[in-house]
Amino acid sequence: MKGCSFGREGEKSLKETFSEISPSDFFYRNRDLAGFTNPARALYSTVRELVENSLDACELESILPEVYVRITAYDPLEEAEPKKYVIRVQDNGPGVEPERLPEAFGKVLYGSKYKLRQSRGMFGLGGTMAILYGQITSNKPVTIETSVDGVKRYYYKLMIDIEKNKPIIVEKKVGEGNGLRGTVVELVMEGDYFRSSTKIQEYFKQTALVVPYANITFIEPSGKIFYFLRTTTEMPPPPKETLPHPHGIDVEFMRRTIRQSSDESLAKFLSKRFHRVGLKTAIKFLQYAGIDPNRSPKSLSDEEIVNMVSAMHRYEEFLPPDAGCLSPLGENILAAGIVKELAPEFFTIVTRPPSAYSGYPFIVEVALAYGGKILENGIKLYRFANRIPLLYDEASDVSWKVIHEEIDWKRYRIPQDAPIAVIVNISSTRIPYKTVGKEYIADRPEIERELKNALRETLRKLSAYLSRRSSEEHEKKKINMYLKYLPLIANFSKELAKKSRPPNYKRLLSKGEEEERQKKIEEFTDS
Repeated sequence: MKGCSFGREGEKSLKETFSEISPSDFFYRNRDLAGFTNPARALYSTVRELVENSLDACELESILPEVYVRITAYDPLEEAEPKKYVIRVQDNGPGVEPERLPEAFGKVLYGSKYKLRQSRGMFGLGGTMAILYGQITSNKPVTIETSVDGVKRYYYKLMIDIEKNKPIIVEKKVGEGNGLRGTVVELVMEGDYFRSSTKIQEYFKQTALVVPYANITFIEPSGKIFYFLRTTTEMPPPPKETLPHPHGIDVEFMRRTIRQSSDESLAKFLSKRFHRVGLKTAIKFLQYAGIDPNRSPKSLSDEEIVNMVSAMHRYEEFLPPDAGCLSPLGENILAAGIVKELAPEFFTIVTRPPSAYSGYPFIVEVALAYGGKILENGIKLYRFANRIPLLYDEASDVSWKVIHEEIDWKRYRIPQDAPIAVIVNISSTRIPYKTVGKEYIADRPEIERELKNALRETLRKLSAYLSRRSSEEHEKKKINMYLKYLPLIANFSKELAKKSRPPNYKRLLSKGEEEERQKKIEEFTDS
């Protein structure tokens, strides 16, 4: 009897341990998932997330970005790392509507990222996670200033109610905008700049490479200023919001879409709610799936929804996703960044045709640069996803796998110690990251295929350039040899012919140089 009583008491106490936590509480307990592993990584992640929010906001409105970033010690007398730092990020973007600002910065998993549109952020998490981390390591509120029209400027001090996932407004003021639009975020957090300085500086250098249309100023704790100045005013087109493609949806998404729909028939429902599905295509698909096109979407049972989604994945006559919703860099912008940051002896850029994985469109851009400021021998890989520099976990990324495991470099006769930079940018409405921290991309077969094809094309061009350069160097050696021996031969000829002056060999050399120059012009014109 006592044994049974003890069992019931144990069961009761076990049931009492069940509870629910908010999204804020979850990421407070599991901040490693979002890249806030330690003070050094957290400082880097905070800078990155806030800068990306600024760049996204500017690009969405086609505003040439002006971004100012400053890191200062909270207590200048404190020396030991880790210690508290003040991070300030300011931009000239469109600002944030004051009624939305508290939740935009004080509520985890709330924001403008939950649309099917290309953007640096995907989860609506990074900026708020930085504020959350600052709060739990310093117990200081975040200060935010914003102006959407330049007339009024709103000042907020916020903290996050972690248990309820709600913003707490500590202070709110309204002042004069002085004609300046944009947003300023300033927070205090524990960080380790000594260990994160290399990554933070590299982040800005790589950002300048793919965002050459931005002016970025970075001031580090010592007071040293880094300027990354704009070299082009050309910007990528703003990304457009798009509809989901039938090949990329699941049963839960279909249930939600049906629940939100007011369409009378399934044919109209499919043609309005899905990417590149017209009324004729919708009717043909429904006939293929054995479903009446005039039937109401809300009349479908759970089993019928499962069968319809399965049929969508099998149906091969849906048009592939349209890449018009994407915003790749483009050759001109990428070239401007490469010349500015790397100043290579040679570079080439390949943009692959649009493709798709799981119904999500993507475009791969690969550039290969040789020589110039690339002083390291071997391959230096620069990875970008929607223009985000990816600096951690390189060996886990699909780009690293393609370069080091899938490509036979010997085939292209490129020396192993050649100073080469490979720049990879993947643009998509849904980047297949392996973690919430957004540091490396999964090896999807479709993305891997496009990377291989693009890289092979750049390697063929580099191989041709090196071969041509080798031929030119051979010709130069021949000319140098002529320059060394022709005067002797000319004098010898003068003595044999008993002439008063030697032959004019310099005229022959100038004629050869002119022919070589003309040949190069013709080669360039043909290419």
